Amino acid sequence: MKTKFFIIFLLNLGIIQNGIAQNSFIEGCLGTWKGKMYIYNKGNLRDSVEVRLTVSKTNKPDEWSWKTEYLSAKMPMVKDYVLRLKDASKNAYVTDEGNGIELADYLFNNKLYCVFETHNIILTSTYELRENELIFEVTSGKKGDIGNQEVVNYPVENLQRVVFKK
Repeated sequence: MKTKFFIIFLLNLGIIQNGIAQNSFIEGCLGTWKGKMYIYNKGNLRDSVEVRLTVSKTNKPDEWSWKTEYLSAKMPMVKDYVLRLKDASKNAYVTDEGNGIELADYLFNNKLYCVFETHNIILTSTYELRENELIFEVTSGKKGDIGNQEVVNYPVENLQRVVFKK
C-alpha cells in the first residue's frame, strides 16, 4: 500500500512540476519583445530585419496569442498565430497558423521545440527563455536523398536567429 501511495505521489509530483515548467515558460514569454533577426545561408550572413514579438493571453485558459511582426521596409510581414496547450502530461503544444496548418511543439524546461517538413524542406524552430531574453531560431535545409543508409543526415543550409529583449 505504501508503494502504491509513493508511486501516485511521484506521478502527481511530475504533473505538478510539468505544470510549473509550463506556466513559468509561458508567463515568462508574456509581453512585447524586440530584437533583430539575422538571416544566414550556408554560414554567411545574408540579411537582417527588426522583429517585434507580442505574446498575450486570450480569453481561453490554455491559449496564447503569439504575434510576430517583421518590421522590414522592403517586405513587412505579420504572423499572427495562436499557441495552444494540447496535452499537459506530455508538455505538448500546437502553433495554430489560422489557415488550417498546425505545428506540433514540445516544451522541455525553458525551451519550446518544433520540427516539421514542408515541400521537402526540413525545419526546426525553437524559443528559449533565458532570464531577460527570449531566443528564437529557425533552421532549414532541403531534404536530401535518403538512400539505404542506416543513418540519414539532413543539411542545415539556413538559420534565422533573433535574441528578443523586453
